Amino acid sequence: MLRDVIEQIQNDLRSGRFTNEAAVSQGIVLPVLYELGWPVFDTRSVAPEYALEGRRVDFALCDGSERPKVFLEVKRVGQAEGSDRQLFEYAFHRGVPVAILTDGQEWSFYLPGEEGHYEERRVYKIDLLERDATECDDRLTRYLGHMRVMSGEALEAARMDYRDAARLRQITATLPRAWAALLESQDSLLIELLADKVEDMCGYKPDPDTCSRFLAALAATRSAPAPVRVRPVPTSSRGTSGIPPVPHGPAQSALSQVGFSFQGSFCPARSAREVMQGVLRRLAEADQTFLDRFTARKHGKKRRFVARDRAELYPGRPDLAEYSVEFVPGW
Repeated sequence: MLRDVIEQIQNDLRSGRFTNEAAVSQGIVLPVLYELGWPVFDTRSVAPEYALEGRRVDFALCDGSERPKVFLEVKRVGQAEGSDRQLFEYAFHRGVPVAILTDGQEWSFYLPGEEGHYEERRVYKIDLLERDATECDDRLTRYLGHMRVMSGEALEAARMDYRDAARLRQITATLPRAWAALLESQDSLLIELLADKVEDMCGYKPDPDTCSRFLAALAATRSAPAPVRVRPVPTSSRGTSGIPPVPHGPAQSALSQVGFSFQGSFCPARSAREVMQGVLRRLAEADQTFLDRFTARKHGKKRRFVARDRAELYPGRPDLAEYSVEFVPGW
């Protein structure tokens, strides 16, 4: 069952098993497609390294006539960000309605032919480590089930979800302007509702003019620029050297202490780097599985924060490995 496969994949992701794109393809993508009913051993249906005008898509999911219905691009865990533009170009040139970008952990489903920026054309995003196996099962089946893709149900479901998301974005963007328009127009229904609510809360009902003046003031406050608050510089006395004296007591503690609190205890440090090392060290001491689980997650855009091998911290830049620090044995 797909749910059981997802649970196994979740465990393997936490242990950092998938170290490259090939491992993600073989250990995550193909098992998921198989459970979704795709004949993964038939290259006419699941075409690997699909050639497209001198470029290649990792997988093209095709119908019986070998015509692609879905393009699926695979990246190394944590390295999918920024790859959507290339995938959109592939799908656009071939007229493929659905594009999927995954690093094994995150699955992003796109409709390249719809309107909006790349992010707006993403119908749904699943993080296998953030969602439970049942929800992952439902969404993967909804958009990627073999029979649903072949019948067009998956595409129609994705388009419906896209329209719902686009509608919600439009509503969210319009709500502040609609509220501002109500305040400025002083709609009679709004004045009546306000007066009734005041009466409910204090027992006295304000007259319409009082409510109108309040709404006018509120509208003016919303349209006025936010005031810039500048904290005055204290004019404390200076010594003969011209250097301000160092504050004592609570002020000194707030200004001079660098560090972090862990389980109620303050841990001093000399720099932000030492803070990060100290936090990771204490989390590793508290949970022996923490570092394995942490390294299975996404880190920065171009580097990893923690690894067993120094060379993995800066992919493609082995010269930077010398700046790494072993904060616990083996890490």
